[in-house]
Parts: sequence; C-alpha cells; structure tokens
Amino acid sequence: MNDCLISATADITEAIRAIEAGKKGIAVIVDSGQQLQGVITDGDVRRGLLSGLRLQDSATQIMNRRPTKADAGMSQSSLVELLESSGLEAMPLVNADNQVVEVVLLSGLTRKSDTGHASGFSCALIMAGGEGRRLLPLTENLPKPLVEVGGMPLIERQVRRLATAGVKRIYIAVNYLAEMIEAHLGDGSRFGTEIQYLREREKLGTAGALSLIEETPTGPLLLMNGDVFTSINYQSLLDFHQKHAAVLTVAAIDYHVEIPYGVIKTEGPFAVRLEEKPSQQFLCNAGIYALSPEAVSQVPRNQPFNMTDLIESNLTSEPGVAVFPVHEYWSDIGTPAELDKARTELKLARETLEGTDQDDESAVHIQLNQRRAA
Repeated sequence: MNDCLISATADITEAIRAIEAGKKGIAVIVDSGQQLQGVITDGDVRRGLLSGLRLQDSATQIMNRRPTKADAGMSQSSLVELLESSGLEAMPLVNADNQVVEVVLLSGLTRKSDTGHASGFSCALIMAGGEGRRLLPLTENLPKPLVEVGGMPLIERQVRRLATAGVKRIYIAVNYLAEMIEAHLGDGSRFGTEIQYLREREKLGTAGALSLIEETPTGPLLLMNGDVFTSINYQSLLDFHQKHAAVLTVAAIDYHVEIPYGVIKTEGPFAVRLEEKPSQQFLCNAGIYALSPEAVSQVPRNQPFNMTDLIESNLTSEPGVAVFPVHEYWSDIGTPAELDKARTELKLARETLEGTDQDDESAVHIQLNQRRAA
C-alpha cells in the first residue's frame, strides 16, 4: 500500500510514480499523521497537464479533495458494491481518525483476471512503410522498424506491448523492404496476437493505409507510427477517447522551447517589457491516435491521405478532436541522435533495476517514465 501514498508536499511527478509503482491506478495523498487529504488518478494528471500545469507543480493542485472512501471495517461485498456503483477501480480505506489503512482494488475483491489493458481497442494499425532516410546508412538495407533498440527491433517492441495490452489484431502497413518486416514478425502468433499486413503499392501518406482495412472496425482503432518508442498507457488513451466521445483523439507530448536570450516586447519604437530567457510550452503530435469507426470511414480509398488531413477535417465537427497529453516516456526514433538517446535511456533503466525482483519489461517502462519525468 505504501507505494500508493504520497505527502501533501509531493509534486505531480511523484503522483505519477505512485500511480505506476502502487499498481492501484491511484495516488493517495496523506498528511504527516497518515490522514487522507485527497486522491489522484491518471485522468486527473492529464487534465492538469492540459490546463497548463507542469510535472514540477504541486500534486495538491490536481487531487480530488473529496474522494470516495470507505470504513476499514466495511464488508467485502459492501466494498464491491460501493466501487461498482461509483465506477471506481480503487479507493482508500480509513479508520475512525481518517487515517489510510489500506487501498483496495475492485479486481482484487472480485478476483477478476486482467484480460488486457487495452482490450477495448478493436484493433491497431502500425505505420511501417517509411524508408527511414534520416537514419541512413543504417537503413540502406534495413527497414527502419527493424532497427534495434535494446537488442530488439523497434516494431517488435511495439507489437509485444500491444499484445500484452490485449490488442488481438494488429495491422501493419508496409512498403519499403516489406518482406523483411513480414519475415521477422510472421503472423503474430508467437506474440499472442494476429498480424495482418497492408501492402501499399504506392505511398498513401500517414493515414491512407486505413482504407486498405477490409473489415470495418467495430470499435476504437489504435494507430501509431512505426518509429515511436514509448511507454504510453494504452488503456488510459482508450478511456480518455471514450470519455470525450471524440471522432479521433491525438496523443500529444509536452515540448519546451527555451530562448537563450532576453526577449524585448515593444509597442511601436519603444520597449515595454523585458523577459529574461523565457521558455515556451507546446503540445506536439506524438504520432499515436485513437480513431472511431467514423473517422476510419472518412479516409478515401487507395489515394494519399495524411493524419493531418483527417484531423483538420474534423476540427470543427461535433464532437471533434480530443487531445490526450502523454506524460510517459516517448521518443521518435527518426535520427541517429534520437536512436542513440533511446538506446542509452533503455540501458540505464535496465541497470537501475539490475539485481532487483523488478526486472521485467513492465518495470523497465516504469523506470523509463520516471527518467522522462526527471
């Protein structure tokens, strides 16, 4: 339980660590006397980031100050009823002094097995047809998705994470050196999923391959670029997409630009304000999307079409395009520098866990998230 608890002086980064390390889906804020102050969920974190908060800001700014809680003596059946009626997966149990004594999980009370963190996605599409020219000469005779990060091809990492998350069918759009990708991944059975290949006879852009999917998706589809190395929580993306009932949802990373000079603000010929080395914050497209069946149907068949076209055509529609802020580890393996950086960060994450009982891929990704937040 202690992994879930943080103090009232903690920042948002510490809340994220507690959510991940505690494996309860929540961070519980307590005072020095262990009394409950509030609860933070993954959704609270992302709403805070969308509102302009930064990871270094106080966690109390995003916490629910009146969370659902229960008496430590409540029966198991009553706890299950309260959690289900509240639509919650976890909540704190407190004693008569409002001190947190336990954090209970619905699945633990009902003994439900975890069937996959993103099983609500009907399928996924990985865009793997690019030539990877920025990675030459490495990609001269090797498709970029097969470039190794930490001893494993990048696209295999993507497939394994999707399969672990419960995605049962994965489409892969291929073009450049397609036969090498197909030979490596096969039909997906060794990963516990089904892989189907969409062969682009000509370049169809970053969304055109969606039109090659013969069966209309029955639910949300996950689309991601084949050069993205990330620890994103697919279930959180799906929940966010469905909560906002968006036509499509764009995952976005927080990007900071620091200007190394003093910036002068003027009115006419006169200076009115001086900002010393200001920084600007932007949300940038992360190359990961949740698409409704309606969005997929809007892609014209067998002609070049980009995700930017799909996004722009839905900006003024109802319910529109949602933006999902990514606080997890994310890297675009598009240049030698980014590739080297990702390899180094993965190596350091593994070294941190060496000799512990938490050396599986899940623990590695939590370490990557913590390194990114730091």
